[in-house]
Amino acid sequence: MAPAHYGAAQPPAASGRLFKGRNPVMTWLVFPVITLGIYMYVWYYKIHEEMAAFDRRRPAPVAGPVLVLLFLGWTVIAPLVSFYNTGQRIRNAQRASGLQPTCSPVLSCLLTFVLGLNILYMQAELNEIVDRYPGVPEGAPVPLYV
Repeated sequence: MAPAHYGAAQPPAASGRLFKGRNPVMTWLVFPVITLGIYMYVWYYKIHEEMAAFDRRRPAPVAGPVLVLLFLGWTVIAPLVSFYNTGQRIRNAQRASGLQPTCSPVLSCLLTFVLGLNILYMQAELNEIVDRYPGVPEGAPVPLYV
């Protein structure tokens, strides 16, 4: 089933840089196990950096979310707020790409407590945006519709 493209009938409103598509299972399980958990922080930094370059019209923190996980992870609430905000940013990126926003920030938070599946979920949602622009290489300019 092809995704709904909301921006197909209207001209692009802006442009941004396409981020990297990643294998969700590798991102969620394999790389973190191999790197003893360090990859999760690298991935979290990279997706925020890529989302900031994707839509420069919306200010997005890059290092802040990772610092929250590193230094305030013990509080439980701060990481949940960070994951919620990340889910909201993914949702906004989906909207900007002309897709119907399917990322749920609440589900992202809840999946944190189920084997850390929020990482797999967020990467799968990001991959929908990458799939929206078939054949476009990572970092290439892409049109944004909203």
